Amino acid sequence: MKLIQASCLAALMLCLGGVAHADDLQTVGDPDGLGFSARRLARMTSWFEAQTKKGDPSGFVVAVARGGKLAYLQPIGFADHDKTIPMRTDSIFRIGSMSKQITSVATMMLVDEGKLDLDAPVAQYLPELSDMQVVKKDPVTGDPILSDLARKIFEPAKRAMTIRDLLRNTSGLVYAMADYADPGFGNTAIHVLYGARAPFRRDKPIASFVASLGTLPLLHQPGEVWEYAIGYDVLGRVIEVVSGQTFDQFLQSRLFAPLHMVDTGFYVPEDKLARLVAVPGAQSAPLSDGDVTKPPTFFSGGGGIVSTAPDLLRFCQMLLNEGELDGARILRPETVRLMMTNSLPSDMHVAGHEAGPAFGTGWGLGFAIRTNPDFSMIPGAVGSFNWQGSWGTFFSVDPAQKLILLLLMQRPQYRDNGFYFNAIRRLPYAALKVPEVAAPPTSQPSNPAPLTDYVGRYDFGGSASSLDRQILVADGNGWIGLKSVAVETDGLRVIRPVEGGPAARAGVLAGDLITAIDDASIRGLTLEAALRRIPGPVNAKIKLKIIRETQSDPVVVAFAREAVPSHSVALRIRITDGRLVVEAAGAWSILDFDKGEPTPVAALSRDEFYVEGGDHTRIAFVRDAAGKVNGAVLNPGPWEQRGTLVQ
Repeated sequence: MKLIQASCLAALMLCLGGVAHADDLQTVGDPDGLGFSARRLARMTSWFEAQTKKGDPSGFVVAVARGGKLAYLQPIGFADHDKTIPMRTDSIFRIGSMSKQITSVATMMLVDEGKLDLDAPVAQYLPELSDMQVVKKDPVTGDPILSDLARKIFEPAKRAMTIRDLLRNTSGLVYAMADYADPGFGNTAIHVLYGARAPFRRDKPIASFVASLGTLPLLHQPGEVWEYAIGYDVLGRVIEVVSGQTFDQFLQSRLFAPLHMVDTGFYVPEDKLARLVAVPGAQSAPLSDGDVTKPPTFFSGGGGIVSTAPDLLRFCQMLLNEGELDGARILRPETVRLMMTNSLPSDMHVAGHEAGPAFGTGWGLGFAIRTNPDFSMIPGAVGSFNWQGSWGTFFSVDPAQKLILLLLMQRPQYRDNGFYFNAIRRLPYAALKVPEVAAPPTSQPSNPAPLTDYVGRYDFGGSASSLDRQILVADGNGWIGLKSVAVETDGLRVIRPVEGGPAARAGVLAGDLITAIDDASIRGLTLEAALRRIPGPVNAKIKLKIIRETQSDPVVVAFAREAVPSHSVALRIRITDGRLVVEAAGAWSILDFDKGEPTPVAALSRDEFYVEGGDHTRIAFVRDAAGKVNGAVLNPGPWEQRGTLVQ
């Protein structure tokens, strides 16, 4: 993918209206004027409406802004599971871990003011976290020595954890299993210990929570491992100490009020409760963001904030404007650029085994960052940033396209929401107009090739747009097809294998407990350590030892790792009534081509065709050295997408 150069970006900003104002984000403008195909953008409504019919979730709020103007804002479905309360554009959602980005901005405001030093030890502001010890690790495997943990035998930290470490998730702290019900955070002895000794309590202040951390060991040496952790809750207390205000007061006076984020905070007042979106089990959830109907004492900077689509659009636009909105300067431009620059070494993994700078996804100061132009877990161009929340919220900002994507829904915590996040990642990019439009041909090609040359299925990989060229990176170089696993004391519990994937075809079932990988026990390992045993090259053998409740003896399953599938976008090309017709055949519609709607194309030249209506999508076929068609290119040029003939 060719990135838009700075001069082009400047012209694009002028074309799209320059610096955004909050009023521009209130009313939906003309999608075509903002560079979208209105027809293709409307696919989102029908797609999300179809999902609400399944009942979980019952509704969504979806927003797309470009160049500081609102291109799409749609409430879809219902705010309650009885389907009696229609969703509203200003419905209020628990945003879970999207609170972290708000906390990061608040932290960097104090850095900008010279009141907080990024590289100062956290203990400089919170003396109760001085001289923290670290769980000892096996020098060969790198796994924690749990017997030493039980005997409280630790080693000193090589250096103190810093404010920057808290923002980078490299502090050595972890999440407590008792507080975060997602098994992906781990439930080894250290996570259980955190849950017992430092639980989140809505009725306790942050100061009390932080004091309890001072008696606990770190799992990792500061700066050495990325692990999703309670660092942002610690930052909330740092902000209190440095600013002299409670964390909620600081956010309200210094961030929410200046940005006119009128519905954002740590609870929903009584006069706004009618707009709160329901979540099954939310009232009994152990997290600090579970019951948001009453004011808490514990203000969780890691997961306790509620907000709305209009408020979050303002927050994202401020970041896109490099720290300013409507004359309110929140951060310096250079500070925003620092926050959106990868801060991790290239070999450090982000989110367990799933990504890292070497695989296209890094971590800035509070945000996941796209680092590779060709593949990443992050949509958009290099420098795009995003994150998500445990209740089913997601945002993404693409500075190159001046694009903000926002999806809000409410599901029980830690459901697999990737299906929905993929939609808000792909559908808006697939609706962007391609700048170059081919002129209709004046005459038919003089030497047309037989239409039968082009018949077949063409695979375009995992993206619905060349501007969002992603490759799913899973299980290292080779893929075994375990969509979700949970760490337990005795191994990895399979939550769900990928249907049709290598593990599922070999006989691995949901509920299986993997106790050994390639004859090596994974008992007692953290999630990160256990998943390090899975990667391997394509075609390399892997052997899993499994305990299954329905069988008395362990099951051994052996199979080969495979290349990661990339079948999200595909086209099926046929001949109908003497004309070449094209239809989307993968998971997503693409450009002018929809699923279930064969679209005729007209010849433009030998091996090149175009759609006479719609957005005039062009398709050029590619031949090998022997002259046989083996691929296709959609809209040849800077935004082109290349596909391979697979059958």
